Formats: sequence, C-alpha cells, structure tokens
Amino acid sequence: MRLLTAAQAAAAVVVAVRLARGRDRLPPLAPVAGAAGRVSVVIPARDEEHRIGPCLAAVLADPAVAEVIVVDDESADGTARLAAGLGARVVAGEPLPAGWVGKQWALRQGVRAASGDVVVTLDADARPEPGLFGALSAALDRYDLVSVGPKFVCDGVAEQALHASFLATLVYRLGPIGPSTPPPPRRVMANGQCMAFRRTAMLAADGFARVRGHMTDDVALARELAAGGWSVGFLEAGGLLEVDMHSSAAEVWREWGRSLPLRDVTSPGRRAADLAVVWLTAALPVLRLAAGRPTGLDAGLLAVRLLLTGALRGSYLRPGPGVPLSPLLDPLAALRLTQATLRPVRHWRGRVYPDSAGVTTAGTSVRPGTPARSADR
Repeated sequence: MRLLTAAQAAAAVVVAVRLARGRDRLPPLAPVAGAAGRVSVVIPARDEEHRIGPCLAAVLADPAVAEVIVVDDESADGTARLAAGLGARVVAGEPLPAGWVGKQWALRQGVRAASGDVVVTLDADARPEPGLFGALSAALDRYDLVSVGPKFVCDGVAEQALHASFLATLVYRLGPIGPSTPPPPRRVMANGQCMAFRRTAMLAADGFARVRGHMTDDVALARELAAGGWSVGFLEAGGLLEVDMHSSAAEVWREWGRSLPLRDVTSPGRRAADLAVVWLTAALPVLRLAAGRPTGLDAGLLAVRLLLTGALRGSYLRPGPGVPLSPLLDPLAALRLTQATLRPVRHWRGRVYPDSAGVTTAGTSVRPGTPARSADR
C-alpha cells in the first residue's frame, strides 16, 4: 500500500505539472480578413455519403477557398456523385498500395492534385464556420503545420460522458491544447480532422508517405515533421470548427478507443507510464470512492478532475450533464485505453492493415528538411 500511495503521489505531481501548462495557453484562432482564394481544401472520403454534405456546403461557401478536392477512396456508396453534385472536384482514388493506410494514401493524392498555396485537409464529419480557412492561412505565418481542436457534437448523455472521459485521458497524458512552449517532437500532438500546411513544403517533405503505415496518422505526421525541424502548432479553434465524430456511446468506445492510446507513435515505456498516470490519478480515486474507501489524495485528485470538467465544457457544442458525469466513467476509459494498447486495432472502413505495414517510430526515418519559410511567405 505504501508503494501504491507513493506511485499515486508521483503520478499526481506529473498531472499537476501538465495541467499547469494550461495557464499559459495560446489564444484561440480568430477570423482573419484578406485570405480570399488562397486555400485548397482536401477531403479524403470513403463511404461518407451520409455525412459529407454539410461539410462541403460550408467549405464551398467560404471566400478564402479556391478549390475543394474530394478524394473518393474507392467508396461503395454515392460519395463521389454527391460531392460532384455540390460543386467539389472529385479525384478518383487509385488502388491502395501495399504498406499504406487509406487516409494517408488519399491525402497524398489530394495534395498532389491541389493548386493552392495553402492546403487544408478536412475530415468529412467536420463543420467549418466562416473564417476558419483565413485563420489557418494566417497561422502558417508562424507555423509550418497547424492543426486545431474543434467543438465536439455529442447528442446523448452517455455519448458525451464517455467522450469527455476519453478526452480527459489525453489532457492527463499530454496537457491542454495550445501550449505556448512547444513540446519535444516525441510529445507533439495534432488533430487530423483539420490540418493546414503549405503545399510546396509538404510535397518536398512527402510527409504522408513517411507515415504511410500508421493508424495514428495525424500525430505520426506531426511528430515526424517536428523531428525534422518543422514548427508545429496545435491550437484551439472551437469557435470556427465543429465535428460530429460519432453517433452513439458504443461508437465512441469502438472507434475513438482504437486510436486513443497513440500506440504506433509512442514508445512502450512511455505508453506504460501514460497508462499508470491515468489509472492512478483518474481511475483509482473513482474506484476507491465507489468502494467507500477514498484517501485524502484521492479526494484531492477527484477535486482536480471535477475542475477539469469545467474546462472541458468549452470543448462541446452543447455541453450537457454528460460532461460533469464523465469522471464516473474514468475507470472504463482507463480500461479501454489499456485494452487498445495491448490489443491494437488495425482495421478501418472494411480494410485490415497488418501490424508490420510500414510502421516506424516517428522521427527515426530520414527526416524532411525545414521549410524555407522566407521563400514561401
């Protein structure tokens, strides 16, 4: 028990240090004028007919967007027909080569087809607000690669509670979004739902090919490029972007849970340490409270977790009772995190990827050069 208490106290210090970074966060992205017609938006799509419509309507209405490219990744539904009917340029994805994950392959084709100075990649479930693309363009005056945190749409109490619990594990492991001091490349975070970069720099780096086999493609790309000298920003943009990721708590558990451990971009030792932090500081206090045997340290950690729920409310379009209830699900989140770490999921949208499909530790391959910012800007 003394050893467990000492380990929990050490983990509590780690979490406190990480949460303290939130006091000095960068400001959220804000709309910027003067970016008309500079941006190519690339949307990889595989069987997205049921949800790509609102995304395309919003993107096509933004004056900062010069072109919208939908890369149809061998969809079996009407994705391509719908996208073309709304006015997007549809690129028929080529057959998936061995060693590639579908999204990276689609994005690589989309970037090569784009003509804009700035490329923004967007998932089909994203809902951009007016001003997002101009703000991303302006952010590239400071960064070489930018991704943003949206407001999440969660319709049910259970879905929102589980989603918020999963989100809290990321904060406990990696700190809040928008740190003013860049983390080391091995701890850089990114959100592949919306990323921006300069087309010429990405073509020169061939970034998507470097992370071709990663299931955690967004973080792998950011860490790979950061290790090669790119300036990577992860900023808050909840006022400019909404994302409706899942339709139920079961889908949150199944789909987000598969990528949450960041298994293929994090060393085994770091993954073990992150798991220990989540179990000791988030799950254990709730379990002891349920058993009627919380310690003083447990009470303090529960108080911190409740304060975090207040901060997480801003991450949701319609924060409801699911957010304050989310700490009760922290043991389940820790369990799912452990499960996905030990038994990683390597399938997505009808494709199964072998664990050896080109996966490398981000930053260990030949590194891309630093973009020539003065020339591009």
